[in-house]
Amino acid sequence: MKNKNIMSRKLRPDRPYALIIGSVMFAIVLLMAFFPSLFTKFDPLEQNFSIALKAPSAEHIFGTDNYGRDLFTRVVYGARIDLKIGFLAMIVPFFVGSFIGLVAGWFGGWVDALIMRIQDIMTAFPFTILVIAIISILGRSESNVYIAIWLVGWKDYTKLVRSEVLVEKNSEYIQAVRSLGFSDFRIMFRHILPNTINSAVVYAVSDVMLCMLVAASLSFLGLGVQPPSPEWGAIISEGRPFILNAWWMCALPGLALAFTGTSLSLMGEGISHVLTNDGRK
Repeated sequence: MKNKNIMSRKLRPDRPYALIIGSVMFAIVLLMAFFPSLFTKFDPLEQNFSIALKAPSAEHIFGTDNYGRDLFTRVVYGARIDLKIGFLAMIVPFFVGSFIGLVAGWFGGWVDALIMRIQDIMTAFPFTILVIAIISILGRSESNVYIAIWLVGWKDYTKLVRSEVLVEKNSEYIQAVRSLGFSDFRIMFRHILPNTINSAVVYAVSDVMLCMLVAASLSFLGLGVQPPSPEWGAIISEGRPFILNAWWMCALPGLALAFTGTSLSLMGEGISHVLTNDGRK
């Protein structure tokens, strides 16, 4: 009976194991991004053609690329670039989209209809295709990657927050607040938004990875961060001609993307679990 009680405590569903595991994994990525010198002694841009395309070894654990640069060093330094892109590309759509969804859901009428028709038009086109089209117009650069994602990414947050607001604004406590004569602004930001933002926060965690994947895809196509910057998508693109005899140039940066994506996915699942349990208490 004692062992059974111990097992039941270890497997309690209210303990956010996914959040803990994901946070530990993501902490490793953050350490790589902010303190790369703790992980490697090489320069990510230093070339040495005498050791070009060397397979993974004790000295170069990820091998070297076609310019003789240490691949592990480039992956480590690339973490900072990719995380910066992921968070900066997410943060503007998060705030703008949440605000638009709040306005659409609260006021309804022609305001809601107009916003939803714009969203429907944008939803009709694949996200990445729209981003590529915008970058093709603006030109290839890291700043234009941000602008393109900002112009397209807001719609998902708008949809999430709007659907929550439509439910929340008809609740009894909102009707009570309205009867007290509070302004729309106060009701929206003091009462509605804090109770409807949870779904957008959970989505934002996963959206960081989606933005990183889009940025990596753009770099792979030559539309994003340009060489010799050690961005993961650009590194994979550089390794494409050598994939048959230097597989590590594509596989290992891709593994870094997968590791980061898994950590963010687990964190998002864990945060959702915590918020759901808190809402039930």
